[in-house]
Amino acid sequence: MSKLDASKKILIIEDEKNLARFLDLELSHEGYDTTVEGNGRAGLDLALGQDWDVILLDLMLPDLNGFEVCRRIRKEKSTPIIMVTAKDSVLDRVAGLDDGADDYLVKPFAIEELLARLRALIRRSDMERQSRAAHQKQIVFRDLIIEPQTRTVIRGSEIIQLSKRESSLLLILVENANTVVPRDELLRQVWGYNEQVATNVVDVYVRYLRNKIDRPNRRSYIQTVRGTGYVMHS
Repeated sequence: MSKLDASKKILIIEDEKNLARFLDLELSHEGYDTTVEGNGRAGLDLALGQDWDVILLDLMLPDLNGFEVCRRIRKEKSTPIIMVTAKDSVLDRVAGLDDGADDYLVKPFAIEELLARLRALIRRSDMERQSRAAHQKQIVFRDLIIEPQTRTVIRGSEIIQLSKRESSLLLILVENANTVVPRDELLRQVWGYNEQVATNVVDVYVRYLRNKIDRPNRRSYIQTVRGTGYVMHS
């Protein structure tokens, strides 16, 4: 681990005492600054009251379940969240990701896998912060004005609000205008590579984005390249 990673603050919201202690010891040993909370509502207060680099969030928690904790965090903060749970159905994974989780790890898991995912998520989060700092100003693409900081698109007199992932997806396509961006590359850059997230989630979010930014009865800004990915032509 780099010295930069070692300074990262990790909040562990987990009510299974043995697992919470194990995670606390292992992550502390790796140099992370860890805090453990076993109650959903108290964990939410900690998540909102302090700045964290990553939150490890269990689903089955007393007082407030992990889905609700995640939703409430996302209303106020973009802190990276890894859901850690015994629930391994596709519906549970999709629900967790839709509620704003950045990754999903199913118990039991190897600590090496968790550490690898933490490192990947921290790298991506740091890169996103750097990217946001580099995109303070508005970006103009054809008749769209894109404001990365507020995740807003202005088209004529209409103001269109985007979700975090819709905004990231649009920015990547605009930054690579006239170049086809493969689905797996979009998946890697927007979601972070995760075998549990199918590549068709990219198609779903492109559809969300089209529904928001396209004009009725006009050709879409985002063109599909069958079998490959997507492109925006300037």
